[in-house]
Amino acid sequence: MSIHKTVKKVTTHQLQEMKNRGEKISMLTAYDYSMARILDAAGIDVILVGDSASNVMAGNETTLPITLDQMIYHATSVAKAVERAFVIVDIPFGYYQGSSTEALRSAIRIMKESGAHAVKVEGGREIKDSVLRILSAGVPVMGHLGLTPQSIYKFGTYTVRAREEEEAKRLVEDAQMLEECGCFGIVLEKIPSQLAKKVAEDVSIPIIGIGAGPGVDGQVLVMQDMLGITKEFQPRFLRRYADLDSTITGAVSSYIKDVKSGDFPNDQEKY
Repeated sequence: MSIHKTVKKVTTHQLQEMKNRGEKISMLTAYDYSMARILDAAGIDVILVGDSASNVMAGNETTLPITLDQMIYHATSVAKAVERAFVIVDIPFGYYQGSSTEALRSAIRIMKESGAHAVKVEGGREIKDSVLRILSAGVPVMGHLGLTPQSIYKFGTYTVRAREEEEAKRLVEDAQMLEECGCFGIVLEKIPSQLAKKVAEDVSIPIIGIGAGPGVDGQVLVMQDMLGITKEFQPRFLRRYADLDSTITGAVSSYIKDVKSGDFPNDQEKY
């Protein structure tokens, strides 16, 4: 008799329970099958298929160029790899801001075609109609406030947001509004630590921080950044847990040397 190990999948309900009992939520980005499989097996709670794929996978300067089709391609690859983690997909720039009908269409395409579990959108009151429309179809939505990279040309900089009292007040109000709409969680990016802590205390849904200090309910980083694959990006909030740039460069250099010298393949590596 074979015994199958049952894996308890992470859900929005479990994420809420984690916040309620004070257990921090771990979240990383992934964009392909191989890396998503590793993250899931390691026990990550949430995988974000971020529009940061535009930067780290496609080499674009901003997140703006990536298309909905490209996001669905990445999300499908990730969802196939995952047994336990909760998979969230960014709706990319231009596919939800202008029309709630288009927002719903984009969210439904992501859910139907990728097999992911939720979508994420950037912004507050200005996208309220889109958020409500997506939620009306039963699609879980995560919000994103603070530094919103899709608005880079409006802000003109990637510096810390909501330092001024008026912007901080607006951010708190937008977080409350997203909760009232029915979002299951919110990402807060690059805002003062005390403000992020206040938001996490003011709303009952999970708050995930990136550059928002320790007073929130969980943390997210871009996988390529925390693994040291991207060297040029060095914000204060980033902790590098590995130096894969050097590791991979060393491995490739050794391979080249062995091929050039005729050492690879050796007698044990041939048929």
